[in-house]
Amino acid sequence: MSKFFTVVLRAGIAGAILLGLFGQVLVIPNSGMEEFNRLLPPFAYLYATVGILGIACVQVAMVAVWMLLTMIERDAIFTLKAFRWIDIIIGASIAATLLAAGVAVHLLFTDIPEMTVLGMWLAAIAAAAVGACFAMLMVIMRGLLRKATDLETEMAEVV
Repeated sequence: MSKFFTVVLRAGIAGAILLGLFGQVLVIPNSGMEEFNRLLPPFAYLYATVGILGIACVQVAMVAVWMLLTMIERDAIFTLKAFRWIDIIIGASIAATLLAAGVAVHLLFTDIPEMTVLGMWLAAIAAAAVGACFAMLMVIMRGLLRKATDLETEMAEVV
């Protein structure tokens, strides 16, 4: 992989992690809580916690991608250690998907007639669907990495 693309990708990952921290520390506890208290007062802290945990899931996946980039730079991507990082990405995406699905189910049973709740429900459904698709894609990519690792091992034995 080109050094330029690696540097750009790492800069993007670092920026996204910092932006996520900003959201977890300032935006959700302040502005988010005001909005949750206005829309769903009894569940404001629950929704704030779910939001912070959802961002944390994305951050965990980005750290795993960072580690995979390091393995690519060291030409060690076709080792068993890479599967640990792929599994972490899959686990983080499943956790985020379950959080979004839980929010969607909870919003179905709230008695708030506002149109905003409908928008929140549709956003939670979309987030759960995207998370599920991403998790399935990562499972497929893990299978491809398994095949490539097996081929790399066979080639090393032949040579």
